[in-house]
Amino acid sequence: MISKERAVELVESLLARERLTWAGPLLELAVCSVEERAVGWLVFWNSAEYAHTRDPRHSLIGSGPYLVDRHDGSIHHIPTTTWIAENWEELYLQQIKGVRPPDPLASSVRALVHSAGIVAAMSHLRKQAPRLSLREARAYVDALQGGAEPSEELASRTRTQESCPRLSIETLTGPVQ
Repeated sequence: MISKERAVELVESLLARERLTWAGPLLELAVCSVEERAVGWLVFWNSAEYAHTRDPRHSLIGSGPYLVDRHDGSIHHIPTTTWIAENWEELYLQQIKGVRPPDPLASSVRALVHSAGIVAAMSHLRKQAPRLSLREARAYVDALQGGAEPSEELASRTRTQESCPRLSIETLTGPVQ
């Protein structure tokens, strides 16, 4: 497990390297605050002058915080537009950790298969997920009837699509050795 202090050390080291590449050698960067989250430490950073004075004239705008993964110490940039979204941690788990998001219809379709039959389950599924073809809906229902989960390809078609997808989370450093 990565402690808060270690997370700050890791980000400060990264900021020192980044200072030379993108911010220019005259602009110092510093950690402003740290928040504990389920997935790790959310580390907010800005210009050192802003960190000391909190004067908005010295603030860097739109950089977004870094997430230090609590388990392996890897550092990830969370774009501001993604971070302000309520479920950015779910996006992190999906994009970086490969955690499959929940299928919003599986439990209701499974219940219908067992209570009202395949036709009722397929009808419900097609109403709720019109992007599924008849063949795909049948494959989805067959998987549930057999005690399995539908494939990720089918399950992904039951989720609502975002009209304006969030920016991707970028991995900056790998796990700490």
